[in-house]
Amino acid sequence: MPGRNEVAYFGAGPAPLPTEVLIKGAEAFVNFQNSGLSLVEISHRSQTANQILAETKAALTTLLNIPDSHDILFMHGGGSGEFSAVVHNMVAVWVERRRREAEKDLGQDSLKIIERVKKELRDYLRLDYLVTGSWSLKASQEAANLLEPLGTGFVNVAVDSRKSKSAKFDNIPPEDTWNLNKPQNSGGKASAFVYYCDNETVDGVEFPQFPQCLEQTLGESENKVHIVADMSSNLLSRRVDVSKFDVVFGGAQKNIGITDVTLLIVRKDLLLTQPPPSFLHAVGVWSPPTILNWSTVAKNNSLYNTMPIFSIWIAGEVMRGLLKTHKDRQLAGQEEVANSKAKRIYDVLDKYPDIYQIVPDRSVRSRMNICFRVHGGDAGQEKAFLEGAEAQLLQGLKGHRSVGGIRISNYNAVDVGKVERLTTYLEDYARKSKP
Repeated sequence: MPGRNEVAYFGAGPAPLPTEVLIKGAEAFVNFQNSGLSLVEISHRSQTANQILAETKAALTTLLNIPDSHDILFMHGGGSGEFSAVVHNMVAVWVERRRREAEKDLGQDSLKIIERVKKELRDYLRLDYLVTGSWSLKASQEAANLLEPLGTGFVNVAVDSRKSKSAKFDNIPPEDTWNLNKPQNSGGKASAFVYYCDNETVDGVEFPQFPQCLEQTLGESENKVHIVADMSSNLLSRRVDVSKFDVVFGGAQKNIGITDVTLLIVRKDLLLTQPPPSFLHAVGVWSPPTILNWSTVAKNNSLYNTMPIFSIWIAGEVMRGLLKTHKDRQLAGQEEVANSKAKRIYDVLDKYPDIYQIVPDRSVRSRMNICFRVHGGDAGQEKAFLEGAEAQLLQGLKGHRSVGGIRISNYNAVDVGKVERLTTYLEDYARKSKP
């Protein structure tokens, strides 16, 4: 039986965790801090649970330099749950702002307010989605499904990178081709939010930086657009200016921890901009399900119902480990490590273009999920490649079932030594495969 140090695991998620965190987790699972109880047994209402929440929030705040304008919530449902939560909560924000404007103009005439907002909803509600991979596509489809009772046309796919020459999710089109809704003061529909997935795990596409065309929508001007980002697979791998985002979310099971918990970073003013459920129903919109209602979760310190305290503690241990490793450099240090590891892998793949064909365009190559084909996607050759890797205990390299190929997931817990083992195998395989 191989030992943990002998296996190099590159799976896309659940992803590897630092061994020291697993060792501490094993102890906590049996007897947390000599309490005689497992961490999975303690009450989520206890002082210990509240302390774990506070410490994990503090570590995340330090790592990402989260401003006071934002709150941190721990949610259920993973990233897919937030596909729904984003629509429910952000449409509610849009409706509430329209309700408040109508109330200023119409006073307390509730029937006229309802009719006005209903008409504005039909005429002006639009959600912009940048579809650059499988997960942003699923998010846009979920939004369309949720809004279908109101009709069609509410979801605007401002970008669909499959419309490129390759017809694949292997690029991010130039920003001047994006069909974003214009602000109302420019004769547009005024999008309720712009949504994108910062790193597409399946397709290996990552935004290299915050989109330039969205910079002009920031601030408190009448042109402001809410920005929502799914960062499930690259959060904590590089620096992020959280102040530019209204909502950031991510499932923990990539760079943060284990399944069962989802991180949500949200502007506090959005939590205070929610209409009564009865008003949402009156204008034809579903109110957010309680378990996905950000305001409810925030009011209850993420403890509206039983949260997986063990999973939150694991996430906190991972975060504190990053702080201990990189000290004052925080995520700048981890970003350098992630970039260096990714460069080592891409350099070898680029060295043998006849053997390895990288899927995404060079300008948007993911540092986290490196997707490529072997011998042009020949099934037999790729099977042999994977079998050879498994023989050397290089595991988790098979691409997503929807696209096939090979995928190397370069998450934070994959150390440099394991990357070196992998690049050695890539070199050896390429040399042996040359005619």
